[in-house]
Amino acid sequence: MSQYQDDIKAVAGLKEQQGSAWNAINPESAARMRAQNKFKTGLDIAKYTASIMRADMAAYDADPSKYTQSLGCWHGFIGQQKMISIKKHFNSTDRRYLYLSGWMVAALRSEFGPLPDQSMHEKTAVSALIKELYTFLRQADARELGGLFRQLDAAEGDAKAAIQAKIDGHITHVVPIIADIDAGFGNAEATYLLAKQFIEAGACCIQIENQVSDEKQCGHQDGKVTVPHEDFLAKIRAIRYAFLELGVDDGIIVARTDSLGAGLTKQIAVTTTPGDLGDQYNAFLDCEEVSADALGNGDVIIKREGKLLRPKRLPSNLFQFRAGTGEERCVLDCITSLQNGADLLWIETEKPHISQIGGMVSEIRKVIPNAKLVYNNSPSFNWTLNFRQQVYDAMKAAGKDVSAYERGQLMSVEYDNTELAATADEKIRTFQADAAREAGIFHHLITLPTYHTAALSTDNLAKEYFGDQGMLGYVAGVQRKEIRQGIACVKHQNMSGSDIGDDHKDYFSGEAALKAAGKDNTMNQF
Repeated sequence: MSQYQDDIKAVAGLKEQQGSAWNAINPESAARMRAQNKFKTGLDIAKYTASIMRADMAAYDADPSKYTQSLGCWHGFIGQQKMISIKKHFNSTDRRYLYLSGWMVAALRSEFGPLPDQSMHEKTAVSALIKELYTFLRQADARELGGLFRQLDAAEGDAKAAIQAKIDGHITHVVPIIADIDAGFGNAEATYLLAKQFIEAGACCIQIENQVSDEKQCGHQDGKVTVPHEDFLAKIRAIRYAFLELGVDDGIIVARTDSLGAGLTKQIAVTTTPGDLGDQYNAFLDCEEVSADALGNGDVIIKREGKLLRPKRLPSNLFQFRAGTGEERCVLDCITSLQNGADLLWIETEKPHISQIGGMVSEIRKVIPNAKLVYNNSPSFNWTLNFRQQVYDAMKAAGKDVSAYERGQLMSVEYDNTELAATADEKIRTFQADAAREAGIFHHLITLPTYHTAALSTDNLAKEYFGDQGMLGYVAGVQRKEIRQGIACVKHQNMSGSDIGDDHKDYFSGEAALKAAGKDNTMNQF
């Protein structure tokens, strides 16, 4: 017997116990409402999605072709439509997640208006967005199941059994969300408290970076400042305690290192023993050997291997790392994070280059053999130019004639139909599969896709609608495509929940229900 049938039986039993007071209660209607609300709390969602993500991680360890993907979201509707589209095109949500970008929360969800990605936005806006995303995903379940229930009522014989099988085997739109907690929005206690809000909203996976909270910058901007390892590890432990306190024992922590592009630190690490973690952090500082007599007013010195060293301190009161140490610092960051409770890594890079990423992962795996990454397939990269330049460099190194190309101008449309451009596009197409196989990348995401798609589609509509095309700009450019491509929200009343509401009116009021989906509803035109 299916869960749906079990629920009908259970509610029927309750109805019998309550006697005549429950005469108007229909057990099948109650069972339908239960099916449409599979997840009762955010913690239910976090536990369910954590188990999915852990299984996917194990599958990737066994076969690197089984990498996972996600797209960034800044609104519940965006996340909902992605999962509806994925189910429509692939009939499965396997290995397809959602990403919640702190950048997009800052730029699009703050009460201060658009902000840069510098942790200036309200930190509770992030947990609120997690809750919003799951509200929309749960509504997508309710909407889809509601349609199946209406089909069930109208069907007969074998058709009825086939629809019942679809109900029993329904694939939920609820998938894991990787949620960006920035640098923790304060000290370790603040990180713990916010992590609890994330988890209670449904997050099974939290990503945290090793920047200073009050100096935080976007991963693809200059001026990034990292913290000593012990400070970062305290926040990783804080998140783990939050997961354990709330009973999400399989919760996943993504430790992000920004050290590749971060040349500054605010603190000199505490060290008590040569070679300890603090000493290793300080060894990367840009220092000069000095004598006690050469010290100036306010100078800071450290003693290392019997020498007095003066770290280079900038007017900002920040200390500078030696140039060229970024990759080595990333490797140390990653190893120590995995050794202290993190599950996955994120190395923020300045370009999408498999050899660069793979080289660091190879060093990490000498210590942690199953280390794997979440990777930002960032819109901050000029993918076309980067890959065309990589192909150009490979051609030149192989002794091929590249005189027809100007390396600095390879973005130009004049190169679009060349062999070089075709080769570069193929490398872009296979980048995720190649990087999963060669560079240990378990999860590929795009942080800001819908920020850009919203701008692009709005630009196209505005150009046509306010130009010579008028209403045809909307009809041909939007509605006609929606209808022909089977985009569900062309029936926007249905998407907003009007049919779900009509079902409930039937349950609550019976024949007295005043419903929206009558013959005069213009949605019937679709």
